[in-house]
Amino acid sequence: VRGGVTLWVADREDRKALVVRAEDDGPGIADVERALEDGYSTGRGLGLGLPGARRLMDHFEVRSRVGRGTTVIMKKWLKGSE
Repeated sequence: VRGGVTLWVADREDRKALVVRAEDDGPGIADVERALEDGYSTGRGLGLGLPGARRLMDHFEVRSRVGRGTTVIMKKWLKGSE
């Protein structure tokens, strides 16, 4: 599986946000809603990665296609940019 993570600061609506884009060309996620449940894992993990990341961020989006890979886009508003 190949992939990468890109970080940048974006200006939106006169506010700044840290944006994280993580993507891979892996098997994809067949049931994204289930994958966002605490404790659900298709492998040997604890099932806390995606749900934990979603709780930490102000915006969280998962795009996945079975057999094509997954992209996760997360944004966190930066303090002092309100």
